[in-house]
Amino acid sequence: MRQIRLFCSQMLVDGLETELETRNNHYLIHVLRVTVGSALVLFDGKANEFDAVVTAVSRRAVAVTVQARRPLATSVESPLHTTLAIAISKGDRMDWVMQKATELGVSEIQPLLTRRVEVKLNSGRAEKKLAHWQAVLIGACEQSGRTILPQLNSPLLLSEWLDNLPALSPSEARLTMQPTGTAFNDFSQQFVAAPSRACVLVGPEGGFEEGEIAAAAEAGFVCVRLGERILRTETAPMVALSLLQNRWGDL
Repeated sequence: MRQIRLFCSQMLVDGLETELETRNNHYLIHVLRVTVGSALVLFDGKANEFDAVVTAVSRRAVAVTVQARRPLATSVESPLHTTLAIAISKGDRMDWVMQKATELGVSEIQPLLTRRVEVKLNSGRAEKKLAHWQAVLIGACEQSGRTILPQLNSPLLLSEWLDNLPALSPSEARLTMQPTGTAFNDFSQQFVAAPSRACVLVGPEGGFEEGEIAAAAEAGFVCVRLGERILRTETAPMVALSLLQNRWGDL
């Protein structure tokens, strides 16, 4: 039987009796049809997992008792800390990017507003978007077996984000996707020692403007191409993250 894994924002300790967050109710009660005695695995997004058992089920709530902390035999987190800084896109494409980036082990996601981004976010809409994206990350962690939630930052202007980046260190790789850039293999071979961190900068569907590319270069980003075909804004980061994890991570 498939193991049921759920994120729990509460501090988890052995013996805790609590009701699970309401976002899980429909899935648990109507899809999985859990009953008293059903076994669950809860994780807190900070590398801790606990066994739990269902103690009560009603139409609107599921109560559990937390049991022992589960030892992690092997880490499911990559040794390579990866940041995905990506221009916000329309529709559900951003959801897809965040879901797949989480499955590929991304450590941090920075949504960006660039000159060609068509999405307009006021403070209220930005908060709703962040809450929605956070739920996407949680679902991806539950599905993929990750125990640490990626850090999701509030949207920033590209210029503001670049201005606040720390100075580039020899242990970090910074790359941005450009069809005319350096081949990825050539870029990766420039590193004598494997970097411990990597940052991928991806533009909007219309691409970065020349001034934005120049500003990124000043911040240490190298223009890199991923083959000879032009990739969509939601495809490029998946390819880049996969290549980085394969070269220096855990794929």
